[in-house]
Amino acid sequence: MSDDTPPKLVLPHLIVGLGNPGAKYEQTRHNVGFMAIAKLAKVWQIPMAENKKFQGWFGEGLSPVGKIRLLRPTTYMNNSGQSIRAVVDWYKLPPESVMVIYDDMDLPVGKLRLRLSGSAGGQNGMKSAIAHLGTQTFPRLRIGIGSPKSRLGDKDAVSHVLGTFAPSEKPMIDDVLELTVSAIEVSLKQGVEKAMSLYNNRSVE
Repeated sequence: MSDDTPPKLVLPHLIVGLGNPGAKYEQTRHNVGFMAIAKLAKVWQIPMAENKKFQGWFGEGLSPVGKIRLLRPTTYMNNSGQSIRAVVDWYKLPPESVMVIYDDMDLPVGKLRLRLSGSAGGQNGMKSAIAHLGTQTFPRLRIGIGSPKSRLGDKDAVSHVLGTFAPSEKPMIDDVLELTVSAIEVSLKQGVEKAMSLYNNRSVE
């Protein structure tokens, strides 16, 4: 068995949402990972507090199946791995127990996608996470933010991810965040592979 073979049953111990700190980024598409962590913290009643040692907002509490840790790095997206690494080192967690939630332009709004491993796919926060964890073998949950309608290159993509959701999309994002909580709870109870089979083809309208 090679080192890159993912374990058969992956149960997350640390859930990380990627985004950028600061009020001006709060409701942007790029911050949907932060939105997911806020939703989990609310549903599970886990208080989040700024933790300088971890370079992020951190909370520890009980999920439906036991202790869980939540993290929103405040390093800005491109350096997210620094914050993740600090928590992993402090709690001596294996990389495969870290689940990272982030935005994906290749998925339409209303869809999510779970995977056990893989490349960053051009997402800078994930590039940083992979670099600092030293492996691509850790679970991730991508939330669709849609792609820009026009094709004006990188500049257009940046304005899209740093823009807010359209009024018509906001109810879909609320629903997909609910779906995210359900998918993560299945991941915690039965493993990420089970959640993949149940949620990767689901979408909200």
